Amino acid sequence: MTESHTILVTGATGTVGRQVVAELLARGHAVRALTRDAAAAVFPAGVEVFQGDLTEPESLAPALEGVTGLHLITFGGARFAPLETGPRILELARAAGVRRVTVLHGGGPSLLEDAVRADDGVDWTVLMPVEFMGNALEWADGVTASDEVREAFVGRLSAMVHEGDIGAVAAVALTEDGHAGQEYLITGPELLTVGDKVTAIAAARGRDITLVELTREQAVAQWRAAGHPEDVIGFLLEAYGNTPEVGRTVLDTVEKVTGRPARTFAQWAAEHAGAFTAGA
Repeated sequence: MTESHTILVTGATGTVGRQVVAELLARGHAVRALTRDAAAAVFPAGVEVFQGDLTEPESLAPALEGVTGLHLITFGGARFAPLETGPRILELARAAGVRRVTVLHGGGPSLLEDAVRADDGVDWTVLMPVEFMGNALEWADGVTASDEVREAFVGRLSAMVHEGDIGAVAAVALTEDGHAGQEYLITGPELLTVGDKVTAIAAARGRDITLVELTREQAVAQWRAAGHPEDVIGFLLEAYGNTPEVGRTVLDTVEKVTGRPARTFAQWAAEHAGAFTAGA
């Protein structure tokens, strides 16, 4: 019989947080979801919802009572600034009896992640996913309006990962032994070009999609028109125009940790086909 745990998930309304919640529920564990606006949050039946803000650590205290595991993100507040409250959050967690902590890596240096790694009072695991499959939802408006995807660097390769697999790795690390001190790089099971992804979405929705390749200059203009700040545009140019090796290398982390293969992009596309259908 599997031991039951009570887990607090911060960032629970986010893309990954919701998947961590769902996976823990599916595994039979008690789940608490932390959100800055409990009245507006919608979660599956059985989830205890607590209001709190990671920038105000004391607000977590009620949610931490009786918790054995804690999933953390590295930013907080209304503007998603990097958290500087990591040491106090961990102090409260240890006092509450938390034994395991997972941290979703935010893509760069983080004071909270540094604090977790330096803490020998909890069993910590850092989750480092590559590009999310959900990023393809950025194409939904263009696809539903004109059956087109307009992108630059269409030959770039990505080992993009299903968000549900990130949630599954987190759930295992939070409830099973053997993952303390691990840094898990999490990828999907295949390398994909932009064309591969467009083809999979077209097959899932049952209607062709035209891929229009943009020049670098056209892509920048499109991102600016979408309201992206210059630092984000610079990041996209680097990530898409010169994808680092870590983002285009397939690893078997999901299968090693969870015991099942990572989900494919075709599976993701089938799950989200409605988002690419006119009138959705």
